[in-house]
Amino acid sequence: MNEDQGLDNTRRITSSDDLEVSAYLEMSQEKAGYGLVSEGEISPQRESILIVDFGSQYSRLIARRVRESSVYCEIIAHNTEWGAVEDLNPKGIILSGGPASVYDETSPLAPLWVFESGLPILGICYGMQVLVHQLGGKVAASTKKEYGHAVLHQNKPNESLFTGLPQSLSVWMSHADQVTELPPGFVSMAHTDNSPIAVVGNDKGILGIQFHPEVVHTPQGSNIIENFLTKTCNMGQTWTPGNFVSDSINRIREQVGKGKVICALSGGVDSAVAATLVHRAVGDQLTCIFVNNGLMRRDEPDRVRETFEKYMDINFIYSESTERFLTGLAGVIDPERKRKTIGEEFINVFDEEASKLGTVDFLTQGTLYPDVIESKTSDNSVSATIKTHHNVGGLPEHMKMELVEPLRYLFKDEVRQVGLELGLPEEMVFRQPFPGPGLAIRIMGEVTSEKLEILRAADWIVMDEIKANGLYNELWQTFAVLTGSRSVGVTGDFRTYGHVIAIRAVKSDDAMTADWARLPYDVLANISSRISNEVPDVNRVVFDITSKPPGTIEWE
Repeated sequence: MNEDQGLDNTRRITSSDDLEVSAYLEMSQEKAGYGLVSEGEISPQRESILIVDFGSQYSRLIARRVRESSVYCEIIAHNTEWGAVEDLNPKGIILSGGPASVYDETSPLAPLWVFESGLPILGICYGMQVLVHQLGGKVAASTKKEYGHAVLHQNKPNESLFTGLPQSLSVWMSHADQVTELPPGFVSMAHTDNSPIAVVGNDKGILGIQFHPEVVHTPQGSNIIENFLTKTCNMGQTWTPGNFVSDSINRIREQVGKGKVICALSGGVDSAVAATLVHRAVGDQLTCIFVNNGLMRRDEPDRVRETFEKYMDINFIYSESTERFLTGLAGVIDPERKRKTIGEEFINVFDEEASKLGTVDFLTQGTLYPDVIESKTSDNSVSATIKTHHNVGGLPEHMKMELVEPLRYLFKDEVRQVGLELGLPEEMVFRQPFPGPGLAIRIMGEVTSEKLEILRAADWIVMDEIKANGLYNELWQTFAVLTGSRSVGVTGDFRTYGHVIAIRAVKSDDAMTADWARLPYDVLANISSRISNEVPDVNRVVFDITSKPPGTIEWE
């Protein structure tokens, strides 16, 4: 048994212990993906690294480290066939960690093509044990488990993997099994006090390491991964915003041809970058549609219109649709039903607007990898659906347009880098994320006009104080939630029974995990005082100190 010991399949992907949370939060721009093959998203000449996932809670961190080295990678399920990935032009393979023990009959193993490909391989923790087990070595339960810090001592330095690193270095362990017998042709390269064989390798570029180089608790782990990529795999560091822009424009032109395209603009960086890429590719074939669904923050529809008219010379349609969205949400309480209802109504609006433009063939969306990850469930995936994103799970079957999703395999900070590459203004690029379903998922229970106005007023105060205190750019998201609870209070000499507002402020890199922000007490005091005094029918303010996991960033 290795990392995630004793956890079920859902827990393996959707939850984590404090190590994963802190690893994510301390990393600079950490992000990765799970279980998707690009289906032609990357041009054939582009090199890539394949990460075979065995259910590790750290697979996304591995991918993040690879991308930080300017190398493209994708995470694939352990039972993926070669034919599904050969067009990615892989130059190396990384085997992730996992919670199983390789000697158990039901444990996942690597497909045979991994070892038949002749590509360099790096096995990490369980991944090391997989390659040892499948290539003829032996793995057994260890009498001395290793969870946490250890010191790695090289006894036969690998000139590529440990180039530029000291003879001994700090690493992070998370395993209860160990290699007891090496496969033919392999040698032991390093050890720790509790792992006599902590690094293995042969002369064919197949390497295994028992520790986790992807987490911040292995200080020089990124150097080890980059050494594997550049020295063992001889990878070029070509995964850059500029190259992505060029490739995306070519792919969009090929997909769209002479067809007409509409784009769902929200005012956020995702849809703005997606629209700009499509516009660069097909010009006036694109028409952008901004739907005022009545679920946005105070004055936001006007600000969005002004921003796009100022910075983007794009065909622009403003659709006032507040009443139809509120009508559709009447009586809806279930969070998933809210998301589905909003997603379906968005498509209905686009269908109607498209009919006014004549024949429209394509709909552009700013779908990101985390949207896909959290909404994806399949037979090849051990992940579970956390919540449906309107960009992914809310699309009805009758939709008449083909999707154009140029950002589908990017993470938020990569989207921002692409936005800067495209020359978009910083106030647009670094705008805090705002959910597609808008304030509907920050109102517990039924969405009404009255509740929306209460929440808008409270949210305005939160954002005003956050910006006034110079905290906006330090936080991933900051917002108010109308909790659906009421509490007794006193205003003047009178008893009140008012709404409870919750304040949510988190720090994150890509929303896959997040930690609650330690806002200064005086800032919280000002927010509470202002909301209680300035927002009618609110008499209590609370502060949400829940990290993700176990909670999600949004309340619904």
